[in-house]
Amino acid sequence: MENRKGNILQSVDKTAIILYLALGIMGWLAICGAGNSYLKSDILEFFALSERTGKQAMWMGISFIAGIVLMFIDKRSYEFAAKFIYPALIIVGVLTIFISRGINGSQGIKGSHSWITIGSFGIQPAEFMKFSTTLALAALMNRYGFKLSDKKNFLKCLAIIFLPLIVIICQNETGSALVYLSFFIVLYREGMTGIVLLSAISAVVYFVVGIGYETTMFELLPVSVGHYAVTVIIQAFAVGMTIFWCKQNRTAYWILAVNAVVSLAAYWVAVYLFSFNILIVQYALLLLDIVYLLLRARICRQSRLAFTALFIVVSIFFFHSCDYVFNNVMKPHQKVRIEVLLGLKEDLAGAGYNVHQSKIAIGSGGLMGKGFLDGTQTKLKYVPEQDTDFIFCTIGEEQGFLGSTFVLVVFVAFILRLLVLAERQNDTFGRVYGYSLVSIFFFHFFINIGMVLGITPVIGIPLPFFSYGGSSFLGFSMLLFSFLRIDAERER
Repeated sequence: MENRKGNILQSVDKTAIILYLALGIMGWLAICGAGNSYLKSDILEFFALSERTGKQAMWMGISFIAGIVLMFIDKRSYEFAAKFIYPALIIVGVLTIFISRGINGSQGIKGSHSWITIGSFGIQPAEFMKFSTTLALAALMNRYGFKLSDKKNFLKCLAIIFLPLIVIICQNETGSALVYLSFFIVLYREGMTGIVLLSAISAVVYFVVGIGYETTMFELLPVSVGHYAVTVIIQAFAVGMTIFWCKQNRTAYWILAVNAVVSLAAYWVAVYLFSFNILIVQYALLLLDIVYLLLRARICRQSRLAFTALFIVVSIFFFHSCDYVFNNVMKPHQKVRIEVLLGLKEDLAGAGYNVHQSKIAIGSGGLMGKGFLDGTQTKLKYVPEQDTDFIFCTIGEEQGFLGSTFVLVVFVAFILRLLVLAERQNDTFGRVYGYSLVSIFFFHFFINIGMVLGITPVIGIPLPFFSYGGSSFLGFSMLLFSFLRIDAERER
């Protein structure tokens, strides 16, 4: 038994652990810099449990010990435990909605119903549901004869992903819920058609372009640039699908040629002959594309052409639904957040305040930074959530461009190392678990850094191993160390 434990420890990837420890230490130092209730000379106060730095150090120690314990659990035990851990945490997540209490005894913390308060500490079950969902998805896809192309299997995967997502949304933690969309990267790696990802990307493009340029009009025509651009993008996606997915080049070229010629002719007539709404022509072309694709689908007996026609219909419906919801359903503060993100409004005193102050803090760091504990923007608490969601602005202010770049390089190296480990797994369970881990870390990393810099929505998700939070640090550590054990057993 002792020999087996020794072999496991020898087989564990040392590079991943070194990068994990480096990120944890840098994250703790960043939390120290974000605090303002102690002086440089009082070193012991950094470890006082009355301070956030002390609590984080305690959770780091607990997480590392828990990680070591997880590395001694047999891989088959993880597969077996998935069927119990997943439903158990779903139940806990549902119960949390009703039993969560804020620090002052009010329901929820900052409107959230995701915390269970124990004394002066809070536990967020949602952070551990990522671990259980990863286990459950890996165990399901590792079953004998499992094929993702089977509709029933695909629906089972969607159920595993969306059930915790719905529970977390009910906890009023939309940002944490969106992390579960990263599991679609795993499904794509395991054989899911790329049309699903294309549909998701196209939905984002329609919304951003359509809403972002809705009020921008053509110089010589009373037509919205946003609405017109969306119709052109739908046509472009349809042509791309016909070429790369349906393998019907001639059909695609006919669609492209007709759409281009008619669109240019309609624009010329509207500008130089008589003005009219050229959107009518664009929708007529889309209708013509639909009819033509359906006819070609019947002649060639290819269902994918019919699906491409359906894609156009759904795209039109989705865009106009988004337009209606944005202008008629969304509450004013929700609209303002989106308008600030798209650059339609500044609102520096409201929805754009956090990002604006974050940019000021990062910019004030310059090349070399102001130095450890010398960040004025963070010390004076100009940046809200400066030790949680906006922890990266503390790094930018104190360590400057060079320090921030170093942190980003270490994080990217960590994610790439996990990607290498995931790809070298010799069974579906290990590979799915590894890619789930990579997808979760990448989503957190990209969105968190992006929202601090103002290029992604502010949805309130932590930067792994940096943002203050015991549940977050422990949850990420459990994901990592359990995978390291699975990787260490890949040749057994």
